[in-house]
Amino acid sequence: MCGRFSLTATPKELAEVFGLLDTEDFPARFNIAPTQPILVVLASERQRPGSNLPERRALLVRWGLTPSWVKDPRDFPLLINARAETAVGKASFKAAMRHRRVLIPASGFYEWHRPPKESGEPSQAYWIRPKNGGIVAFAGLMETWSSADGSEVDTAAILTTKANARIGDIHDRMPVVIGPEDFSRWLDCRTQEPRDVADLMVSADEDLFEVIAVSDQVNKVANTGPDLQTPVQPRLQPSPSKPKEPPTDQLSLF
Repeated sequence: MCGRFSLTATPKELAEVFGLLDTEDFPARFNIAPTQPILVVLASERQRPGSNLPERRALLVRWGLTPSWVKDPRDFPLLINARAETAVGKASFKAAMRHRRVLIPASGFYEWHRPPKESGEPSQAYWIRPKNGGIVAFAGLMETWSSADGSEVDTAAILTTKANARIGDIHDRMPVVIGPEDFSRWLDCRTQEPRDVADLMVSADEDLFEVIAVSDQVNKVANTGPDLQTPVQPRLQPSPSKPKEPPTDQLSLF
């Protein structure tokens, strides 16, 4: 599961990595939480000058996907994650898997190692970032929900998959990461059906990320400063264990 992440890249850096023609200015964010606005990259209907590939544009959406068929979001779970293994068959995600795949830029994400309750040991937060720095792109799904009065809300979820061996010591799920060489294929919902991009929805290489223990300040949404990513001595070293499948990737709306 991915419940917090960070995006601290500049608009110029994002434009270079994702091939955006223009981006609006926005602040660095160190503790992005569900229901907050997140930046997504999607394929435009216009073609790039001198190319048969579509332009890409950036859009701010709410983190927490609401399918278009939902009548009242207050009565529907907040879908911040979608399981890559089953998303294509789930009513909440299958339309977005076919028609509205997006990229979600990130500088890294947070995860918690939670020991069994009977152990009495505290949980430990970790900041997980690319070893070489820079930006990664999470695979995402987008939906636009329309209310009865005609107003619209753009929403998105992050696709997750089984964690690789390194991150699996901390948690059994991780975001699906799309490499730059596959950006166009993932975003191409016109010719690439879900089965055509299924090979992209796998665990990231074990050498992509480094794992850094951080304080539990990240637990509070109100804490938003760069000190959240300051390394600390872990209170508990995670021990390798067999991944377990969680029952759901959903959170309550309230």
